[in-house]
Amino acid sequence: MDLLDNTVRPYPWGSTTAIADLVGAAPTGEPQAEIWMGSHPGAPSLTARGPLNEVIDADPVRELGAAAVGTFGPRLPFLLKVLAAGAPLSLQVHPDLARAQAGFAAEEAAAVPIDAPHRNYKDANHKPELICALTPFTGLCGFRTSVEAANTIGALGVDSLKPYVDVLRTHPEDAALREVMTALLTADREQMAHTVAEAAAAAARLGGPHAQYAALAHHYPSDPGVIAAMLLNQVQLQPGDALFLGAGVPHAYLDGLGVEIMANSDNVLRCGLTPKHVDVPELLKVVHFESNEPAVLRPRSLASGEEIYDTPVDEFRLSRFVRSENDAPTDLTAPTPQILLAVAGRPKAGGVALSPGKSVFVPAGETNHLSGTGTVFRATVVA
Repeated sequence: MDLLDNTVRPYPWGSTTAIADLVGAAPTGEPQAEIWMGSHPGAPSLTARGPLNEVIDADPVRELGAAAVGTFGPRLPFLLKVLAAGAPLSLQVHPDLARAQAGFAAEEAAAVPIDAPHRNYKDANHKPELICALTPFTGLCGFRTSVEAANTIGALGVDSLKPYVDVLRTHPEDAALREVMTALLTADREQMAHTVAEAAAAAARLGGPHAQYAALAHHYPSDPGVIAAMLLNQVQLQPGDALFLGAGVPHAYLDGLGVEIMANSDNVLRCGLTPKHVDVPELLKVVHFESNEPAVLRPRSLASGEEIYDTPVDEFRLSRFVRSENDAPTDLTAPTPQILLAVAGRPKAGGVALSPGKSVFVPAGETNHLSGTGTVFRATVVA
């Protein structure tokens, strides 16, 4: 197996302390947002054999197993991350596979540079994802009912928002959510800046659940995403809780540390809370305008001690082991590729000692036993 040397991404929204605390290092004073573990060409993990993407390219069947290559092709189909949100991430949504393929093909045909700021599709893959909290973790996920959204916005008492409240109260739910979000994202930016300022002041006065919107406006003053966020469910995860995000579901992570796994894609369409490009027409093709209660996932325990977070996708499967001093070694040998990530204690994978934040890549079929004490996340595929 390969001990991984992973890139830390210094996005502005990253925490200045969370990752340092996890790995037991002194804070650098700079934001540290994500640790990437996998073969994504944007920041592949390094091994003693070379970058992981090149190792896999040299012999995909040996590294990934015949079943995984047959199902997903000659690449690691997932990307594992440690995510540390010190400030809100953008309000965003991911496309389904058909839309990703069509959008990528259209932008390739139009010769839009892959790094162009207005490009929507960086690849032809979908991006379902799962976040598992390591600390208390807050976010926004999926549309609340139109009545709940109307009550939240209406409580602010902002005159310029009353037409949106009326639409939410009187139109069919899916049509109302679509109409209000479209209007918010296409409104005159100068007028919207005044509306957001009024709404933020009112939210600060109201406090309680509204306080979150005042905080969003602090980070993103004048951004219509502050109002759009009021259409979404607020979610609070406790350590060990997880949240699955499928295609078309608007969401934003606001604060906390977690382990995130996703299909190996970088396709993100932003809805707000960002200075980056927002393509409203394309967004409206992707978002599912339907209310739903976020389903907080808790793991399913096996006799082996493995705790599995079940999801409806095959590109990844995330599980964890919380090992105590008297636990016998656990055989993790499998015909699929794996990444093992330690987040607590001093466990050993195949004799390789791990500390929090350290990870290993285990090729398909490689003999592998987990021993020692601590908490280890296991990322693999369903194949």
